[in-house]
Amino acid sequence: MRVPYEYAIIQAVPRIERGELINVGVVLYCQRRDFLAARTDFREDRLLAVDPGADVPAIGAALTSWNATCGGAGAAADISQGERFRWLVAPRSTVLRAGPVHMGLAVDPSEELDRLVKLLVS
Repeated sequence: MRVPYEYAIIQAVPRIERGELINVGVVLYCQRRDFLAARTDFREDRLLAVDPGADVPAIGAALTSWNATCGGAGAAADISQGERFRWLVAPRSTVLRAGPVHMGLAVDPSEELDRLVKLLVS
């Protein structure tokens, strides 16, 4: 049985003033399956093609924090998965941001997340 889910593309924005970005991952939330996860495919060479001076370690660390937030680490431990997802996809002006939230239907949210990363990021 397919269930609804929400997802957003995780985008790296090395220089906010230029407005350039690259897709580096996907975050997916499925309330019915109690599932929240981010998967990334961060390619340093693609980032450096957009901005040769990009702070690669900082962007990598920020991606790690997205995964930790999905898992409920730190301050995220006290909030629900839905609240964590909404916090991650909220508009922000940082080196990582989420694109618009989209919806879909899937049997297995984890497999769907892998499919979306291959389709939209890799």
